[in-house]
Amino acid sequence: MHNNAISVNSMHKLRFAQDLALYNLALDDALPDFDGTVHREVWMEDPAWQPTRENVERITGIRDWAEAVFVANCIYEPLVGELFRSQFVMQVAASHGDYTTPSVVGAGESDFFRDLRYTVDMFGMLVNDTEHGAENKETLQGYLDQWTPLSMTAARHLQPLWSQPGHRVMRFEDAFDASKQRFERLIADFGLQAPKEV
Repeated sequence: MHNNAISVNSMHKLRFAQDLALYNLALDDALPDFDGTVHREVWMEDPAWQPTRENVERITGIRDWAEAVFVANCIYEPLVGELFRSQFVMQVAASHGDYTTPSVVGAGESDFFRDLRYTVDMFGMLVNDTEHGAENKETLQGYLDQWTPLSMTAARHLQPLWSQPGHRVMRFEDAFDASKQRFERLIADFGLQAPKEV
């Protein structure tokens, strides 16, 4: 069952990436002033995105299934993914009367929350296991201590996005606090301690 859930989780991420690519192509066709290629340059060179890029690339190199799922769903997504999707894209789009972008991004957000439910159940079983629960908690705490600083750095480097003219719907500090609070509640469910970076 874990294999199926993890496979579906991966498919959700691939489908969301495909949705974004198709949306980008549609905008490129429909809007004459839209540059459908600038995202590559931003991802590869914009200083605000480099810690996020490093984080994503490191996560894709994880060999252990439990570490990969825990890091992606319990650390990176709440601190970086949700911060950008929920706290920035959705807020900015709504403030500009854009009702299409929230629909596309909302599908990815919905996938995240669905995948988070199975993640909480799966790791809940591991930390509450009568025989190996203590060792499992220690392993997860090690993941937190190793990976949280990377996600915190990535999130903080996204702050300039909130300062762009016309995008000041919500202060970065408020958005980041909301993401950190969700992260802290999530790891508290597993009986884990937030690393000092939070």
